[in-house]
Amino acid sequence: MPTSIRSLRSRIRSVSSTKQITRAMQMVAASKMRRAEEADTASAPYVESASEILTYLASQGATEGHPLFAKRPVKSRLIILVASDKGLAGAYNNNLMKRYLEELKKDDTNKIKNSTITIGRRAAQFATRLKDTAVIAVYQDLPDRPAGNELRAILDTAVAKFNSGEVDDVDVIYTAFNSTISQEVRLIHLLPAGFTETPVSEEVREAEYEPNIQDVLNSVVYRIVGAQLFQALLDARASEYAMRMMAMKNATDNADGLVDDLTLEMNKARQGAITQELAEISGGVEAMK
Repeated sequence: MPTSIRSLRSRIRSVSSTKQITRAMQMVAASKMRRAEEADTASAPYVESASEILTYLASQGATEGHPLFAKRPVKSRLIILVASDKGLAGAYNNNLMKRYLEELKKDDTNKIKNSTITIGRRAAQFATRLKDTAVIAVYQDLPDRPAGNELRAILDTAVAKFNSGEVDDVDVIYTAFNSTISQEVRLIHLLPAGFTETPVSEEVREAEYEPNIQDVLNSVVYRIVGAQLFQALLDARASEYAMRMMAMKNATDNADGLVDDLTLEMNKARQGAITQELAEISGGVEAMK
């Protein structure tokens, strides 16, 4: 068998094996994405209502004096960067890092100090390599639905830094999940609370608070801020799986096309070898006459 044909067959087997792996990864990502999307969709209405309430109370002056609503001139900012622990998710991490760098440049231009909490191994690897970037906490391998100690540890760090005056603003950079084929990098303001631009419905404007607004505010504001962070993490995870699913689908399709091209090339090489053998046989027969 000619060496070229043997080499082509080896490449076809290698690409076919890779295709099986990418197809399996695509199916796993699709399954995880559906679960993450369900969790994201289920909690979204609560977080939207919570953001409405905080925005309305802040606009009415009901939050004056509350430490989590203290709006100060921004001299120092804390950024919570939410990326993935693994790669093979298309442009998921690259898009986040690009937006993160843009925010760092804005802070540098405006003479604002900044520090970072990273969520995800890829975020930590990127941020720790940057010069003059303070990474104060690193969180990796969080579950798809972080809760309890995992979420509280991140939130407590941000709240403590804000209440102490070490930072005047806390922002979250993450990837919002719009649909299976549409995701976008987004920045939300976590602290001071209630300053995210959220449309307020008439129901929220006309609601009555028992026993009074201040007591309601004191008992729920920490939980509502935590819910906003929780929703961002759910969104990020659903987006990660969606982009990984699409990346693996594209890899599988490319492998299919490559196998077809290699098979065609191998068939041409085989046909050429057969034609050459026939020509040699015919030549030998003519020489013997």
